[in-house]
Amino acid sequence: MVQRKPFLLRLDPATHEALQAWADSDLRSLNAQIEFLLRRALRDAGRLPPPQKPAEDRGASGGRGQADETVGRMDHGPAD
Repeated sequence: MVQRKPFLLRLDPATHEALQAWADSDLRSLNAQIEFLLRRALRDAGRLPPPQKPAEDRGASGGRGQADETVGRMDHGPAD
């Protein structure tokens, strides 16, 4: 499970109310909404590292399985 690092965030009341209303309409908690917005801003700015797969998903080949070898290739069907 991913560990979370808690910290205190102070918001002015208008910002808090706007974020809470947005979270409610997206069926998220206020905390989840703020995390979502921060991750999206980091991704859009190119500052979020790519997600890493857990070691057990990579298999013995270190994450370079058959699916990785076919990425970018186009299958044009049987040769004539």
